[in-house]
Amino acid sequence: MAPPIITSDSHDSLWDVEAVARRLGVQVRHIRRLVAERRIPFIKWGHLLRFDPAEVEAWLDAARRPPEVP
Repeated sequence: MAPPIITSDSHDSLWDVEAVARRLGVQVRHIRRLVAERRIPFIKWGHLLRFDPAEVEAWLDAARRPPEVP
């Protein structure tokens, strides 16, 4: 029996590649490249990629840059 694919945007479940791509507004191909380069936190479960929403949000927060003050 195959594990269910969770595509919910709820913070109670793991996100799949498509959900992360929707959240970031990019294509799935870009998310897969970030995973290959190990630039985004992910969970490898067999052949499946899953993402903890809290880790993705923390990763986004860490990438924020403050505006330049003239």
